[in-house]
Amino acid sequence: MKVELITREDLETFKKELFEEIRRYSPYMRKSGQEPKEWLKSYEVRKLLGISAGTLQNLRLNGTLPYTKIGGLMYYRYEEIRKLMEGVGDR
Repeated sequence: MKVELITREDLETFKKELFEEIRRYSPYMRKSGQEPKEWLKSYEVRKLLGISAGTLQNLRLNGTLPYTKIGGLMYYRYEEIRKLMEGVGDR
């Protein structure tokens, strides 16, 4: 049986490539070549990041992901989500 070792550098490379794929195929991009929607609702953010409602709430509460509340709905800037994803990819 052949054994292959995976280094931390391999994992970092994989993580960066994965985040690039997520960004590239995001369903929240408008027609190809255009900018993404500026504001996303909670359900869109959860779907984009693949997280639960509780995790999104934790990101709000600890200040990791800024939001704006209008009426009873929470809105998140796409730019802030992108920064969050880049921050995770850089660790």
